[in-house]
Amino acid sequence: MLESFLHRLEELYPEMVELRRILHAEPELSFQEEKTPIMIADYLESLGVEVLRGVGGRGVVGYIKGEKPGKTVALRADFDALPIQEETGLPFASKTPDVMHACGHDGHTATLLVIAKVLMEYRGQLAGTVVLIHQFAEELAPGGAIEMIKDGCLDGVDAIYGTHLWSTMPLGQIGYRQGPIMAAADRFELVIRGRGGHGASPHETVDSITVAASVVSQLQHIVSRNIDPLKSAVISIGSFHAGGAFNVIADSASIVGTVRTFDVAVQDFIMERIEQITKGICDAMGAEFSFEYKKGYPAVVNDPFETTHFVQVANSVQDNSLVYEMEPVMGGEDFSYYLQHVPGTFFFTGAGNVEKGIVYPHHHPKFDFDEGAMLIAAKCLGKAALDFLNRSESQTQKEEQTSQ
Repeated sequence: MLESFLHRLEELYPEMVELRRILHAEPELSFQEEKTPIMIADYLESLGVEVLRGVGGRGVVGYIKGEKPGKTVALRADFDALPIQEETGLPFASKTPDVMHACGHDGHTATLLVIAKVLMEYRGQLAGTVVLIHQFAEELAPGGAIEMIKDGCLDGVDAIYGTHLWSTMPLGQIGYRQGPIMAAADRFELVIRGRGGHGASPHETVDSITVAASVVSQLQHIVSRNIDPLKSAVISIGSFHAGGAFNVIADSASIVGTVRTFDVAVQDFIMERIEQITKGICDAMGAEFSFEYKKGYPAVVNDPFETTHFVQVANSVQDNSLVYEMEPVMGGEDFSYYLQHVPGTFFFTGAGNVEKGIVYPHHHPKFDFDEGAMLIAAKCLGKAALDFLNRSESQTQKEEQTSQ
């Protein structure tokens, strides 16, 4: 069955490309997806898939139940876009101003839809159930995963797999990792309040800009001087706004940034340290401040056992030299929430191609990916699901005991 399954995916690759381009031309922002979930649900229902709409708000879940009893495995794809004006010049470029699929979610969705089509054709040979999770709002915290899980998308699921098409990784490569593979992604905001005044009389003011500048400078010392060098962390300031007129000392300044970590203890320490440093500087310079810290998605932590099995699958799809254990990525992903409930693994599918000019990073106005990556992703995801369903309970228990 496996060989014919993979061959059928190859035959349907043109449909995968067509679906991706349709989705790419009609992007929708996180929590504003209306047409996309309807298209997904209609497509799945046309195949005969049992579909639930509006899961967790805007999510779509499909159920492919084999004619033989067995376990349940889930595959997940996201379908939201970003607030970016597209500059690719592609013939199927976004038709919506300032909205673009700049992260490959259109490819994720098209991949999972075609996997569904092939699985339905082989349903008579399927032992168990495959759950197709089409998730909204991955790009914007709190994300769609939490609400979809609350609404039951993982009920009865024994394992889950997902992938990200990765434009900064060459086409053909597959990156996996046991344990943490993506970081927790947090957001913080500081508002420094001084006492504004005339630029010619700084002695009569408390300059919020100089205070805030000192804060920004000192925050950079947290990672370099307070965090164990063997533990990863990032603090980046993405926004600094203050003042307006050239001759007026600003009354307040706003700083917005992000923190990326893998370790909860490091995450909590940084949150406390940001506040301590800001308070110390403000106290010394006569300013006041407010501090808001929002924890975003937790780190994506892959299950070692399921990752080991996935590596075997990936090696059977691609040459072993193309499948490798990658370094963790400091970007965030709410696939992390699924892995907090059931074992599984999240991997990266290389989608860059220098010869085709596909070299731009994710979230860039000229972002694109080599569509051939979708076929590789489909083979890996589909085969991983079938591998999981075909594993006997006794085999799984024996392997888990051996790995302990």
